[in-house]
Order: sequence, then C-alpha cells, then structure tokens
Amino acid sequence: MITTTPISQTALGDLPIYRRGKVRDVYDLGDHLLIVATDRISAFDYVLPTPIPDKGRVLNQLSAFWFEHLAGVVPHHMVSVDVEAFPAAVRAHAGVLRGRAMLVKRTRPVPIECVARGYLAGSGWKEYREHGRVCGVALPPGLRESDRLPEPIFTPATKAETGHDVNITEEEAAAIAGRDVVARLRALTLELYRRGAAHAEAQGIIVADTKFEFGFLGGDTPDHLVLIDEALTPDSSRFWPMEAYAPGRPQPSFDKQYVRDYLEGLRWDKQPPVPPLPDEVRRRVTETVAAPTTPIEAPGGRVLHVRFSRTAGADRVVLAMETIRGLLRERPGETRVVLHVPTGEGDGLPMELRRGIAYDTEFVAEIRRRVGDGLVELSLG
Repeated sequence: MITTTPISQTALGDLPIYRRGKVRDVYDLGDHLLIVATDRISAFDYVLPTPIPDKGRVLNQLSAFWFEHLAGVVPHHMVSVDVEAFPAAVRAHAGVLRGRAMLVKRTRPVPIECVARGYLAGSGWKEYREHGRVCGVALPPGLRESDRLPEPIFTPATKAETGHDVNITEEEAAAIAGRDVVARLRALTLELYRRGAAHAEAQGIIVADTKFEFGFLGGDTPDHLVLIDEALTPDSSRFWPMEAYAPGRPQPSFDKQYVRDYLEGLRWDKQPPVPPLPDEVRRRVTETVAAPTTPIEAPGGRVLHVRFSRTAGADRVVLAMETIRGLLRERPGETRVVLHVPTGEGDGLPMELRRGIAYDTEFVAEIRRRVGDGLVELSLG
C-alpha cells in the first residue's frame, strides 16, 4: 500500500552514497547503482522544504514503465524495480525502498540533456518571442504560446550538477560530446518522444516536451548509448490534459507547473531561503503530480497503482476500469492492481465519484473471481 508519509531523504545503513540529486538519492553498488526517488520537489533549481507524498513512487513506476515500453528504440540501464530481486544488503531496507527504488547498470553519462519539444512552451516560448527560434532551430512566424510545432524539435542543454541547465545549439552540443554522438542522440530523442507522445495521447494526455538522458555502456561509440535516469515523468516533462488544450495561453498541467506558478506569484527573489508550500498548494500538487488520473499499464508481474484525484469525473473512473479489465483479461494472474480513490470532504465521497466507486466495487469482485483474492485492493483514503 502506498504510504502517506513523505520521504525527504534516505540513509541506508552502510550502503555508500554515490550522490544526492535534487530528487534522487543514488547509492554505489559497484557495477550497479541504486536510484531511490524521494518525495523532494524542486523548482527554479532549488529543492523546496515541502515534500510531496508518494511523488517518488510515481516517478519510479512511470520510469520503469517507459523504459520497458520504449526498449525497442534504445536499450536502458534498468535492471529491476522489484526489491526482492535486489542484493541482500539492499533488501534489508525493503520497507523504505519498495516502490521508489530502481537497480540500474552503471554507465558513463553523456554531459548533455536531450530535450524534445512538440509544443511551444516554457523557455522555448520565451526564446521564440525574442528571436523567432529555439536553441538555434528556426520556427515559422506567427506561432502562439502552446501551439503544436510542425514537427518535434531536438533542443539540447548543458547538464548542470548544480544551478540551471542552459539551452545550447546542436553545434555547441557537438563540441561537447562529438558530432556522431549528438547525431545519434538527436535521432533517439525524437523517436522516443514520438512513441511516448503517441501512447500518452491515446490516454488523453499531451506530452508538450520532455527531457531524456543517455549514457555509454560497454563502449564509447554512438552504438553504446543507453537511456538512463528517468523517462517521461512529471519532473522531466510537461503533461497537458488533452480535453482542456487551447493554444494561445498557458495550459493546465499534470506536472510541476502549478508549483512554479505559485512561486512566481510570491515576492521571492529565487534565492535562499526557499519558501515552503502551503497545505492547499501541496494538496493540489499531490493531485496533479503524485496522483495521475490516467491508468498506467504495468508489465506482467508488476503492481499497477491507479489513483484518482477529487476532480476526476465518473467517466474517467469508468474509462480506467475498462482499461484495467482489458489488461487483466490479457494477463490473468500476472498483474496486481491497487485502486486509490480519495475521500471527499465531510462524511463521504465527492458526489461525482460515487457512481464510479459503486462501479469499482463491482469491478473488484469480478477481478477477484477472475484472478483470485489478494491481487486487487480498493483503497478509499
């Protein structure tokens, strides 16, 4: 069951820490690394003092799904997210790690962040307004904020351990990593984006842009590049609900944009100390970043967590149930499903979810008959 107590930092006994990033704690296991996604959240290059419950688990499970879903494009560094398959010294910390840890192969990271943009937003929109191009890529005149681009574009950035990443041109990237490597990075980034965006669109979500990172494994040529770090998470991507999409303005989102907007509205000079998030903002972020309303297909043997925010309508609940029905019909007994539906204010559920909950109860009974008790939990909380 997903915990409600956020984890801001981990300390795993004698396991040596490799580094602590803005969100992830990484432990050195020799030829492997253990990546632990905490519930820290960052904005404007600072870690906020307010963690978001379950955010790390969502990031970890999303990355695990996308690494496997996109493995036909490029290999990845993931070995396992199953704590029981981790080394014995790591399994001793299973209570902390379950759901939020990934065992990966150690690689030599490429010092470039690879961004794919399918829509005009964020720093790309700012640069376009000023120069008519994004990272050296010329774009047609007259585009509006949030417009879909004629074709997705590749816009690399420097990879900063601290401070802000800086957008660069492909020529500048080639000077850092080599022309052949950057050509391969460009091709991989755009294909990963196309496939990921197509899958997300089928679920009603627009991937406006996303960031990938790569490393060398077993050699130092372009053919030795593998996908590392994370893939298509709310931390690395802009996710927009398709049903609310309207170009010409900023979009509602399932990512960290709500936090950025809140901080922009404060009289904060973007220097320490970093202001905490009030309860209402924290709740809103939890519903958008750490509680996606679209079901995630879990590979066989995985736990599929389906969570609904208070704003999820009954139609979305029913759609999710139909999706899970199909998944379990295809893989009976292989996938354990946990349904998380928040309670409403006062003594009951939000009115619009009550029909969905009745449907859920029927669904749970049916799936238990189909695949056996213990594979489905219904969480109302």
